Amino acid sequence: MKKVFPVLLLLTFKGIYAQSFRVQDSIEKFPISYATISFGNGNGLFADSDGVFQFLQKRYKDIDSIYITALGYKEKALATKNLSNPILLVTDIAELQEVVVKAENLGKYKAKKKNSKIHNDYFRCWLPTVESEIAVFFPRDPLKSTKIASVYLPVMMESARGSASGKKQSFSTLFKMQFYKNNNGIPGRRLSGEDIIFRITNKDKTNFELDISEYKVFIPKNGIFISIQVLGYTDKEGKLQHTKKYHEVETRKGIVKVSTTFRPLLPFTDKIDGNLTFTRRIFFKNRTWQRFDEKYSENNILIQKGFMNYGMGIKMYVYEK
Repeated sequence: MKKVFPVLLLLTFKGIYAQSFRVQDSIEKFPISYATISFGNGNGLFADSDGVFQFLQKRYKDIDSIYITALGYKEKALATKNLSNPILLVTDIAELQEVVVKAENLGKYKAKKKNSKIHNDYFRCWLPTVESEIAVFFPRDPLKSTKIASVYLPVMMESARGSASGKKQSFSTLFKMQFYKNNNGIPGRRLSGEDIIFRITNKDKTNFELDISEYKVFIPKNGIFISIQVLGYTDKEGKLQHTKKYHEVETRKGIVKVSTTFRPLLPFTDKIDGNLTFTRRIFFKNRTWQRFDEKYSENNILIQKGFMNYGMGIKMYVYEK
């Protein structure tokens, strides 16, 4: 009996706390990395590289349904009371039919660069949250095939609080890069292709260069939107860690939810003509894109000061033919 009791206690503990689920392809059974799990109430989380996520019933008492989405698959709605494991997603044939293979042998090209805009002013930076996505528009010469070789992401590294040496605050954050068609000046349907997952740490440069030449991303004739989306913090090996969207802070007026923000900060600029930057929240308002201008928020300090564009830059290969 003395041996049985600890085992029963361990099983009970796992049943309450260690509720891990894996998202898989319904046919091939391979894991679907970084699937989006929405709670339908403005909250949610992401699966990791192995398609695994944790849903703790004790933590999310008021959630009775979840909605799982991933590129190339149909959305799946599930009741949280009896979640299956693994969770199988069915391929969306309509999305697969849009995949286009780009020829690489297009002859000679010239490398052109649109510089990023960098500064180190904390008060003119965007504080990313676990679900935030920022998209920036880039046009192209409609007569010339143009491939994106690199994307330059301006980031700001903060010194650790109270550090007299100015040592950078440690962090390791995982991002996803995605590409969208231009739909009358607004991000439209996502372009087909695999997810580009990358990590930024406090050891990286403030003009972070992401080489995407191997992904063969070509800019459509009417331009392209390039986005980055925060997935969360990682461990030392780069594996995504489960991160709550809000921290619960106890005040005199009760429990207040404060959005979890991530490092690095993203510098916004007033040195770009036009409003080329859009933002959206993955778990809120049906993922609606909003132009980052006065209509987005009258109280936003960045907008009030005219800092309405994220200073992303790119390096392009413009082919002569």
